[in-house]
Amino acid sequence: MASCEYHYTVFLEPAEEGGFVVTCPALPGLVTEGDTFEDVRAMAVDAIGGYLESLIKDGLPLPPDDPRPRSSVLRETVTVAVEGV
Repeated sequence: MASCEYHYTVFLEPAEEGGFVVTCPALPGLVTEGDTFEDVRAMAVDAIGGYLESLIKDGLPLPPDDPRPRSSVLRETVTVAVEGV
C-alpha cells in the first residue's frame, strides 16, 4: 500500500511539570506530550498518524489543516505519512 503525506499545524506549549504539550487544532481531542522539542515532535507525528489511520479505518474524511489557527503559543507544521491511502 502507498502512503500519503499530510501537513498539520500543531501548538507546542510548555507543560507545568516540564516538557511540552502538543495539540492540533484541526484534530479535536488530539493531545500528546514530550520532554524535549525532538520528543514532542516525534510524539505529535505518531499521534497524528494514529488519529488519521483511525479515521481512514472508519471510512471518515481526513480534516484539512486549519490555515489560520489562532494562538500565541509556539506552532509548527508537521508532516505525517499514512499507510493505506
